[in-house]
Amino acid sequence: MKKFTHRFRVGAPIKAVAAFHSDTRALQKLTPFPMFVQLHEIEPLAENSRARFTIWAGPIPLRWEALHTNVTPQGFSDTQVSGPFKYWKHNHVFEALTPKSTAVIDEVSAIPGEGIFWGLATRVMILSLPLLFAYRGWQTRRSLEKRG
Repeated sequence: MKKFTHRFRVGAPIKAVAAFHSDTRALQKLTPFPMFVQLHEIEPLAENSRARFTIWAGPIPLRWEALHTNVTPQGFSDTQVSGPFKYWKHNHVFEALTPKSTAVIDEVSAIPGEGIFWGLATRVMILSLPLLFAYRGWQTRRSLEKRG
């Protein structure tokens, strides 16, 4: 099993960070070009809610269904129910650092997909996690931190 952890600080209260991540459009906001997310069915974030979507990695469609669990004001988990990986779990953890700043910790555990195509595609996705989460940190800060 592959494990990846990314941590960043955002200058916003934990309540604002949690609200941003619970927005049904968050996945689209946090996905960098050249990838594109097509939402099929996104239930509001709650215990056992589901999200069905396709991530387009260029011309390659990656159909995905995620189940949300452990939903609290301090974060949540999404686990792949169906998709390209043999196993995928992403823990989103929010820690209040001060009343106006929050640490966001992303913990991913994954087992690459099976077969030649999905095995290779998911291994490339795992290798790209540092870039993906650097973008997500930047986009979260850009969206939540007050300018001026």
